[in-house]
Amino acid sequence: MEYPRGAFPPMTVRYSPGRVDDDPRSRRRSGVAIKESLRELSIALSLLNHRVGARLDLKDVDLDCLDLINRHGPLSPSALARRAGLHPATMTGILDRLERAGWVARERDPSDRRAVVVRGLRRRNAELFDLYSGMNSSMDQLCERYSGPELDLLADFLRRTADAGRVATEDLAAD
Repeated sequence: MEYPRGAFPPMTVRYSPGRVDDDPRSRRRSGVAIKESLRELSIALSLLNHRVGARLDLKDVDLDCLDLINRHGPLSPSALARRAGLHPATMTGILDRLERAGWVARERDPSDRRAVVVRGLRRRNAELFDLYSGMNSSMDQLCERYSGPELDLLADFLRRTADAGRVATEDLAAD
């Protein structure tokens, strides 16, 4: 079921600390519902990122790399390639596009003048923040519905889910 823009579905179940539901069917249904919701979230965020990238004239992979640089940078091109799961040779074209558009700068690594690091340039970040403002506002509204301990639980679950995704990706890459 779809809800009007900015409206959230009513909560049907609230987390209750200390509640243990050992009914295997109920746990299995909940696990399936969580996985289905995560797939829906993945698609929704992928579409959002695609639209943001299109507005900024960035390819999806360029936007992903820019996010990694902004969150973990400065990074060497090879470190960025590892984090992005891309072949190092692919990074040249991505970094060329990001640099030409004013998103990043390549600089000599201060600890090794022979090496290069890529640093995000903050002057264009307002454009990104503006395009993601609708999602950020929606997330703020959604988070207001939860208590501090519930938010801690959700943050922990999402961190662990992201870790599981990274491990699954690394396992596939190793095959």
